[in-house]
Formats: sequence, C-alpha cells, structure tokens
Amino acid sequence: MIASCFVHTLATESTNTVEGENDLSKKSVPVPRHRLQSGLSYAPRWSIVIPAYNEEQRLLSYLQEIVAYFDGRGEQYEVVVVDDGSQDGTSSVVACLQESCPALRLVQLPRNRGKGHAVRRGMLEATGELRLFADADGATPIQEVEKLERHIVGKADIAIGSRVLRDPGCTRRAKWHRKLLGYLFHTRVRRLGVRDIADTQCGFKLFPAPVARDLFSVLQLDGYGFDVELLFIAQRRGYRIAEAAVSWVDQPGSKVRVVSDGLRMLRELRVIRRNQCRGLYAPRSRSF
Repeated sequence: MIASCFVHTLATESTNTVEGENDLSKKSVPVPRHRLQSGLSYAPRWSIVIPAYNEEQRLLSYLQEIVAYFDGRGEQYEVVVVDDGSQDGTSSVVACLQESCPALRLVQLPRNRGKGHAVRRGMLEATGELRLFADADGATPIQEVEKLERHIVGKADIAIGSRVLRDPGCTRRAKWHRKLLGYLFHTRVRRLGVRDIADTQCGFKLFPAPVARDLFSVLQLDGYGFDVELLFIAQRRGYRIAEAAVSWVDQPGSKVRVVSDGLRMLRELRVIRRNQCRGLYAPRSRSF
C-alpha cells in the first residue's frame, strides 16, 4: 500500500457511484472537482479509466503505479475504476486505497455487462480534459501514456497503443496463440472497413474529452468488440487516429476466454455493420 498519496490541488472530494438496475435507482455523489479558488471549480487535466471485473489480485499494484506516476507529474487527475459486477473484493481494494488517495473514484455496476460497457460508462463519467482507458492488469506501463500524449499534442484526435508496431525500445511478451488469433481477427477487421490500424485491440487508448464524449455516447457493444466499433465510427467521422508502439507484457489471470470470446468478437463484427446500416452511430451531439 502506498504510504501517502498527494493530489496536486488545494482540496478534492472522492466520490463513488453505485448503479442500480435502471437509471432511476442510480445513486451518486456530485462529480468531484478540484477547487483551486473559492467559488470556482475546474476539471482535472487527466482521467484514467480502468474497467475491472474480478481484479482483486491484480488491480492494486497498477493503481499504485498510476497514482505514483501522476503525482510525480504535478497535474490534476482522477482515476475512475469501473467495477463491472465483480464477485470478489475488487471494490474493497479501491475503497481501501481511496482513504489515502482521494483522486480515486469508484463506479460499481450491479451485474457484469462486459468490458465495452464498463469502458463506455467510465469514459462518459470521467471529467478530465484528456481521457485514457487502460486495462486493469497493467500489461502496459502507465508511463507509456507519454507516447500517446505526444500524438495528441501533435494534433491527432485519438492516440492508441500498439503491440504490433515495431520499436526496439518496447518490451513485448505475448503467448503464441494470442498472436495467431490476433492476426486472424485483424484480417476480418480490415474486411469490415477499419483500415490502416495495426492493432485495434490494445487496451490503452487516449482521447481529448470532446472526442471521447462524441464517440462513446453512440457505442453499442458491451463485449470485447467495442474497440473495433470505436475505431470504425471514428474513421467514418474523419478523426485522425495515431498509433504508437507501446510495451506490453501478457499477464497471468486474463479474463479473456480465447475460443468463446473470440467467436463472440467475430459475431460482433457483423453487429457493427448492421448497426451502421440502422443509423445507430449517427452523432447525438457535437460540442466542438
């Protein structure tokens, strides 16, 4: 456990949200703001969204890594952990760390809906100017966000991590069957129409807030296929997408079931095409 967690604001409020089975039963405390002057509130620069399902064993070390890194940057931030109906002590891990780290927020979902749903909920609840979602297992070190940030500063609309692009400075360790299935899946993704992206599935993607709101407000998929859906919509809206090679190390305890989840993702590619034909990806609002 980190001995102390200093958030670079004069005062912050931590907040947890517990979602009921419908919106009428959702109970939440007002979204936290960093009060720098009396009567004025500002959103943090960074939001880091972590979807988590039964991650009691793996989550703590990555949260500690994230908190230490952003404390060191000296910028306002929040970490939004979305507990996707976990049946273990995932929420307790977050609650314990909140005692010393008020930048942590916990969103609890009443039942498991899938990674896509958890990321979508977290990205729309986030308040930061820049919004990163990252996998709870810490397969990609949080310091790699600097590579994505450089692309956003360089005028990209979206910056995504890639485990495929070659970079001698990056560490890559993945099981052979994941590489094979990834290649086969990517072939189908290109046929769907998502072009010029080497790695759609890396769980390390960065968005400016307006772009995040625009895209995540229309996503439909709750499963692992949401990454493809996200990039499919982004390309059709003309967003500039930049890829950056990042370090990635396969972690024990993966929740991905290679056969069943792989087949589901293939089915979801057909759902994306059908949703497009039905007009479900039409913009709901544009704030810029």
